[in-house]
Amino acid sequence: MRNLFFTLISLSLLFNMSCDDGDIITIELDFEDTYSSCGINNLVFYKTKDAPSESLSLKLTGVTLNDILTVDADGIFENSYSISTTNPFNYRTYSNESLPSDLFCNDVPSSAVSITKDIQSTSGFADVKTVLTEADDDGIPSILEDINGNGDLTDDDTDGDGIPNYIDSDDDGDNILTIDENPDPNGDGDLSDAQDTDNDGIPDYLDADDDGDGVKTRDEENDSQDENPANDETYPGIADYLNPQVATLVPATAYRGHIYTQYYKVTTILRNIDIEILSADEVDFGELENSELTKVIIASPIFN
Repeated sequence: MRNLFFTLISLSLLFNMSCDDGDIITIELDFEDTYSSCGINNLVFYKTKDAPSESLSLKLTGVTLNDILTVDADGIFENSYSISTTNPFNYRTYSNESLPSDLFCNDVPSSAVSITKDIQSTSGFADVKTVLTEADDDGIPSILEDINGNGDLTDDDTDGDGIPNYIDSDDDGDNILTIDENPDPNGDGDLSDAQDTDNDGIPDYLDADDDGDGVKTRDEENDSQDENPANDETYPGIADYLNPQVATLVPATAYRGHIYTQYYKVTTILRNIDIEILSADEVDFGELENSELTKVIIASPIFN
């Protein structure tokens, strides 16, 4: 759990306020460090908790999830939204012992939910940042797929298929997936022990001819032309593409389909919140949890 941190007269996670009748009300903001979202045309960020039942929510009018997932060339989206009557931030308490999972973004609010306090801030700022990470999950950290070492992952394309290595599930275009060519056998992040069948100094995952027999791996489909040389065995127990004694040429006609994943990390910082009883310089609202932040992309490589 993350205790949202407000800067008041004293640095405390408990907030006291005096009411007109002299009572002291104590508020403890003890929420998870993640938040959820909903809304089609108006995006709502929210988090809830039970015991006691409370919620924090931020409405961004006219903003969609797709808007904040539209990143620039560096894979980043950043925008600061003004909190106002149009984009309010709310702290609410409830008489319910627990809150339903669909508390927000319903056209008709649930009659079973009873709000006991609703305090709204209409000033301050919400800084939303999205960072896109793309990965082929091939067993090699993307940073290690910077083959030419210039810090730019987009210009490393070993097989020239138009898909950079860091999102290419088959870096050398031999129709054997990189992860199946043992790029990091012991999983220690050191690729110096990568499998190199023909000992030519080029690891199999970057070698178009793994066994060094003069026939490209992808062209050793002697049994079945299905863009998968791993199931072609002239001699049982060893695939032809790993057997230098078999050099039969059966030209491939296409690359295997490629799949990579896009991971979006969305975080929100609230600044200068003022909701009557609480004044905050900065609140780390947390990281967004939403299934739509992970997208599987099917790429079509250019065959050459």
